[in-house]
Amino acid sequence: MADYLSAIIATNDPSLLAGALGELAREHGMREVAQAAGMSREALYKALRPDAQPRFATINRVCGALGVKLVVKPAG
Repeated sequence: MADYLSAIIATNDPSLLAGALGELAREHGMREVAQAAGMSREALYKALRPDAQPRFATINRVCGALGVKLVVKPAG
């Protein structure tokens, strides 16, 4: 999952990231991910639809709920 999300982030496309997180959330159970992220299921669906541009806080909470974290490393 981490490698997949890293590749998605490398595209620098927030909509693609939202869609990928949405796929992963559905695979892991949207209700459970929403609860772990502190969001309603409906809000999570809305935030992670493929054409969405979710806020960083939402992405970070969903990643945490999925058991991964965003990490910064030097480019190159």
